[in-house]
Amino acid sequence: MGSPTLIASGTTPDRATRGTPRLRTPRRTRRPGPRRTRRSVLLTVLTGLVLLYSLVPLLWLLISATKTQKGLAGSFGLWFSDDFALWDNIVQTFSYDDGVFTRWLLNTLLYVVVGAGGATFLAVLGGYALAKFEFPGKRAVFAVVIGAVAVPGTALAVPTFLMFSRLGLTDTPWAVIVPSLISPFGLYLMWVFAAEAIPTELMEAARIDGASEARIFFRVGLPLLAPGLVTVLLFTMVATWNNFFLPLIMIRDPDWYPLTLGLNAWNAQAATAGGEVVFHLVITGSLITILPLIAAFLLLQRYWRSGLAAGSVKE
Repeated sequence: MGSPTLIASGTTPDRATRGTPRLRTPRRTRRPGPRRTRRSVLLTVLTGLVLLYSLVPLLWLLISATKTQKGLAGSFGLWFSDDFALWDNIVQTFSYDDGVFTRWLLNTLLYVVVGAGGATFLAVLGGYALAKFEFPGKRAVFAVVIGAVAVPGTALAVPTFLMFSRLGLTDTPWAVIVPSLISPFGLYLMWVFAAEAIPTELMEAARIDGASEARIFFRVGLPLLAPGLVTVLLFTMVATWNNFFLPLIMIRDPDWYPLTLGLNAWNAQAATAGGEVVFHLVITGSLITILPLIAAFLLLQRYWRSGLAAGSVKE
C-alpha cells in the first residue's frame, strides 16, 4: 500500500493516484468579532432623569446666590436677574449679625475635625481588631454592629438627650461631638475592608521580625487601609457636616450653632414678628456651606477610588 500523497486543488488526478486517499487542509474558522453592546433607551432616560434631579437644585442654588432679596421674588428661578450681586451677598453673609456666620462655620469645622475625625480613627481601630484578631464573643460583637447599623440616628436622639442632660453636657460642644464619635457603618466598612486588604502573612512576618502590635498597625496595616479610611472619613464628614436634628435638640446657645442650625434660624426670621427677611443670605450661606464638601470629594477621590485592591496576595 503506497503512502498518501497531497493533491493540489485545480489538478486532475491521474490513473495511478485515483485510488489513493486525498488529504484536505482544515478550513479556517472565522473568529467572532467584538460584540456591540446594545444601548438601553430606558436606562439612558432614567440616568438622565437622575442627573437632572441631582444637578437642577445645585444650579438653582448657584443662580439664586447671585440675586438680591428683590431679585429672588421678581425673576425666574433658573435664570439670572438684572442685578448680579454674588460678591455683595457673600460679604453680607459674613458680616450680617456681627459676623455670626463665621462663628457657625468654625463650630462646624470643630465638630467635623473632632467628631468625624475621631469616628474615623475609632472605626479603623475597631475594624482592624475585629478583622485580624480572634477573641471570645466576636460573633456577638458582629451582631451588635449590624443591629446598630440598622437603627436610625433619629431614634437615638431623645435617649441621648436625656443621658446628656443628666450629665450636664447639653448646650455644650460635647453634646454634638461625643455622639458623632460612634459610626457603626464606618466600623462595619473597615471590618470588611481590613479583612481583605491586610494579608495575614505580612503581619506574621512583622511579628517574626520583632515588631509590636502597635507598630504593625501603624507601619503595616494603616498604609494598606488608606482607601477604606478615606471612604469612612468622607461618610462621617458628610454626616457630621449636615447634622441637623442632634444639634437642634442639644444646643440652645446660638454661639455653638453649626451652619445647618444657624441658616435655619436665619430662615425662620421671616416667620417671626419684626424679623428681617434674609432669604438671599440663607441661599448664599447654603452655597458656601456645600463648597467644602465638594472640595473634599474632589481632593480625596484619588485615594478612595484607587487602590481598592491594596494588600492582595499574589499566589
